[in-house]
Amino acid sequence: MDKQTTIAFILIGAILVLWLYISAPDPKQQPKQVDQTSQNKDTVTTSSIDSVVKKEIIPEEVKTETATLNKSNIPEETLVIETQLARFELSNKGANFRKIFLSKFNNWYSAGKKTNTNYNDYVQLIDYKKGGSYDISFVSTDGKGINTKDITFNLDKQAGTYKVNKDDSLTINYSFELEPGKTLTKTFTFYGSMYEVKSKIAFAGFNNIINNNSYDLVWSNGIRSVEKNSVDEANYSNASVYYGDEQVIVNAGSVGEKEVKEFRGRVDWLTVRNKYFAAIIIPDDPKKVEGAYIEGLHEKVGTDGIHETYNARLTLPFQNQSLETQTFTLFLGPVDYKELEAYGRNLVKIVDFGSFFGLKFIIRPIAEYVLLPLFQFINSFIPNYGVVLIIFSIIIKIVVYPLTKSSYQSMKKMQALQPKITELKEKLKDDPQKMNKETMKLYSTYGINPAGGCLPMLLQMPIFVALWGMFQSSIELRQQPFVGWITDLSQPDVIFHLGTKLPLVGIQEISGLALLMGITTFVQQKMTIKDPKQQALIYMMPIMLTLLFMSFPSGLNLYYFMFNVLSIAQQYYINHQGGTVELVPVANPNKKKGFMSKLMDAAEEQTKNQQKKKK
Repeated sequence: MDKQTTIAFILIGAILVLWLYISAPDPKQQPKQVDQTSQNKDTVTTSSIDSVVKKEIIPEEVKTETATLNKSNIPEETLVIETQLARFELSNKGANFRKIFLSKFNNWYSAGKKTNTNYNDYVQLIDYKKGGSYDISFVSTDGKGINTKDITFNLDKQAGTYKVNKDDSLTINYSFELEPGKTLTKTFTFYGSMYEVKSKIAFAGFNNIINNNSYDLVWSNGIRSVEKNSVDEANYSNASVYYGDEQVIVNAGSVGEKEVKEFRGRVDWLTVRNKYFAAIIIPDDPKKVEGAYIEGLHEKVGTDGIHETYNARLTLPFQNQSLETQTFTLFLGPVDYKELEAYGRNLVKIVDFGSFFGLKFIIRPIAEYVLLPLFQFINSFIPNYGVVLIIFSIIIKIVVYPLTKSSYQSMKKMQALQPKITELKEKLKDDPQKMNKETMKLYSTYGINPAGGCLPMLLQMPIFVALWGMFQSSIELRQQPFVGWITDLSQPDVIFHLGTKLPLVGIQEISGLALLMGITTFVQQKMTIKDPKQQALIYMMPIMLTLLFMSFPSGLNLYYFMFNVLSIAQQYYINHQGGTVELVPVANPNKKKGFMSKLMDAAEEQTKNQQKKKK
């Protein structure tokens, strides 16, 4: 969980604690943003990220010595495959991807363009300047480390551009002949309407050439940074494997320190990702995988930026046969739940709904099986995601209304009981134990739970946190406009640039929706807090939350602004619906003791036992 989210939930927790206190008888530094204009465009000659990431972080055994193998004088050529969803540029050097453009997703600096004539306007996944992406490495019998990224292959087709229509596919073969009868082949099959690429690796006659009875399939240099805010993107960047029936995530969170994890045994899939896009390697037969290795590096870019690089490899068996093959499915596209769900194999685990201090087992099912399907269902009728968020907030408010009503009614009862409690405290101020007992008796007499005002709010927290995680990383909101100044629901809706950072909070841009969210929070606090001793909270909490939400996505702020508006209307209705609450003793108040009453009885009994021992 990133610092912003952690701070947010700490503040929310503080609000809940303060709420309980008000209702009772008595009364990490924000992440910096960076404009990566010069870092993300393919047309830029020198990337500042490239200038920082100097160190190759491929394991020693994967580092290459290819001069002894690459005897070909074949010139480098580029082959272009255009499908309905992507443009793949491949080079015969390494038989590898040079660039992968996703034609349904604009780069951040091209947001809002309806049509693009230049592929540089699209998201491009490969950091081609660093070389390598999908390579084969092994140790030869003479002890040399071999990597195919520097080997020039022969292509079975003419270089040029090939278009693949919606229902069609195209297969290409890259081959390298070490010597007669010894050939390494990389085969790719592209599909017109899928982000999937089928890959086949074939070793013919390589027995007695590959040492250690294994070789590695390597994805190097992760996924390119493609968003304006590199810090936010790095918060969601990671690599992971599905291993032992669970997803294991490797996250390079410490600046300058490598994060390394090695796995032994079956691996169902391996992925590297940034916030919205991923490259996934899926073995057709996971039982043939001997393990995996992931290495991540978290580095600063300039003064305000962050970049994370992940290198990953699958270790595959080599049986020293005259012909050995392995087949894989490559997914090269968006981290979209619907897209990933179609592949099975638990690929949807890649979609991040947040963890919230280890409560992922509660939060994820709520987001995955309730909130996201509802969100997608509304969108199937309404294309504007801003309107979808508003309708979504109304539905959620209706669903949690019984809990909210219960909370408000409990607080009103507590307020009505307050004069009696004050009188009791004055009467028994010299006998705290008896005072507490009599206070509990009052609660029991009138059927009031002292925690009743806070408990319904706590029950809503899993929904709140699930919504938070879903809207923070949902690709559905990426570059989606709403109205007016709100042009991208996945980014802050900036209405004013300060020109400098505010001390302590680090804010340099003002968000319109964050201001509206703060104003509605103030109104809500004003309606809720009646104790004169707590008046400072009316101003303190809205200011703190407004400052915090300044750097959050406008979609998230829109949802909570609408939620606040609905809460204000709801609270007004509840406050005026029933008028003044009258305290009425309940029948048989002692028939069933509550938890608090039982606790007080236990404490009283313990005190009596201690007094007996002293005598």
